[in-house]
Amino acid sequence: MKFPRITAENLNKETIEVPNQLRGDPKLLIVAFQQWQQRLVNSWVPYLESLILKYPDFDFYELPTIRSMNFVYRRFIDGGMRAGIPSRETRGRTITLYIDKESFKESLNIVTEETIYLFLTKQDGEIIWKGEGGFDDEKVPLLEKAIEDYMMR
Repeated sequence: MKFPRITAENLNKETIEVPNQLRGDPKLLIVAFQQWQQRLVNSWVPYLESLILKYPDFDFYELPTIRSMNFVYRRFIDGGMRAGIPSRETRGRTITLYIDKESFKESLNIVTEETIYLFLTKQDGEIIWKGEGGFDDEKVPLLEKAIEDYMMR
């Protein structure tokens, strides 16, 4: 299964094709659907930052996923998120997807928007590991093994 190709902007206003133009091989894409899920995303960040030190080719991205809407609304939402994130690096890793959510969820076998989803992908978007929910000690070894297995290929 591959992560769908989507052209979007990060919060630094840079246009990027997800996942192919993102740094990192492999890379972890964290899909969130609701604002309250930011705390679930944030629960992963310290661990993911430590993985970048351990695996220099690895990187991660936050993908807030919102239904398609017009330019004015997109600018308002992105502006609000941008104002809350002082770090240019974090803004670069945050890419808002304004898309047809139903077809996106179907392509990734996502059945609910009530949690976050994590997709470890190769450079070409092929998914090599999938998880969901906030950080916990049971998911950590599974993710790290998937990274190690990919790096040893």
